[in-house]
Amino acid sequence: MTKVAINGMGRIGRATLKIILETPELDLVAVNDIAPRDIIIYLLKYDTAYGKYSKSVTLDGEDLVIDGQHIKFLQERDPAQLPWKELGVDIAIESTGFFTNKAGLEKHLEAGAKFVILSAPSKGEGIPTVVHGVNTPP
Repeated sequence: MTKVAINGMGRIGRATLKIILETPELDLVAVNDIAPRDIIIYLLKYDTAYGKYSKSVTLDGEDLVIDGQHIKFLQERDPAQLPWKELGVDIAIESTGFFTNKAGLEKHLEAGAKFVILSAPSKGEGIPTVVHGVNTPP
């Protein structure tokens, strides 16, 4: 099973979390956001575009718990300090909108992630933009 972590729990991060939880091949092991945990939980439960989330969302210590699944809820500003290696993260999803250049994305690799997916347009050179089904093989 592929272990995934999300950095940034704004609209894209929350939507990604919900998709990952519905994908059996993926294991969401951690989320990271500097916003207060209770705000993120509220936004997960009540979405103005998608309505009320059907799963139970609570906090247990520093873990986000969704329908009984514990997910580490981190609050680290510097991606290089995230415990991706310790958590065995295969893919880090960067959805803060802040780390969009090569140096910012490499911080996830320094932290131990094997791959990084950027949810926003990249800034600078050396970071390809991939649109599934458009410029990738089906």
